[in-house]
Amino acid sequence: MPGLIPSITTHFNMDRDDCRRNAELGKNLMCRLKCMFSSSSAPESRLCLEETHQWSQSLERLLGSKYGLATFRTFLKSEFSDENIEFWLTCEDYKKITSSHKMSSKAKKIFKQFVEAESPKEINIDYHTREEIKRNVRTPTVQCFDEAQNIVYGLMERDSYPRFLRSEMYRTLLESLATDTAQG
Repeated sequence: MPGLIPSITTHFNMDRDDCRRNAELGKNLMCRLKCMFSSSSAPESRLCLEETHQWSQSLERLLGSKYGLATFRTFLKSEFSDENIEFWLTCEDYKKITSSHKMSSKAKKIFKQFVEAESPKEINIDYHTREEIKRNVRTPTVQCFDEAQNIVYGLMERDSYPRFLRSEMYRTLLESLATDTAQG
């Protein structure tokens, strides 16, 4: 049993270090967000406590806020799991393409970057969806990635979004804005 104690202590220290690192991430993020968002001269375009609280109402509300989207992306990058939001945003941009030539080129890039097995930012979708997209990319349409985009959105909504709401980063941001509001 003596060998177990150092292992538990090491694990405890690693957890404590993770908490400290996450708290620092939250503080650093808050500084960056304040710099980015408060530099705007219009008060209505600044990040505020009320808007930040509204992010907890739904993933859609979070992604619909430019500050919410920026914060969520930063959180996902800190967890090395930003491929889903990057794919989702890329699909949103893809849907705006009107030229069939550009659509074909962009569809192939999206497939190679996110969908193809072993791709650099491979998203977590089932084999059937992956194969369907592979067929769709040959003659792409605006809806080419819709099924995969819906799957990815669902994954973010069920997994990443709740983790974000529980994260030290989000809590630190709320606390900092609450303090600023109370002092202001």
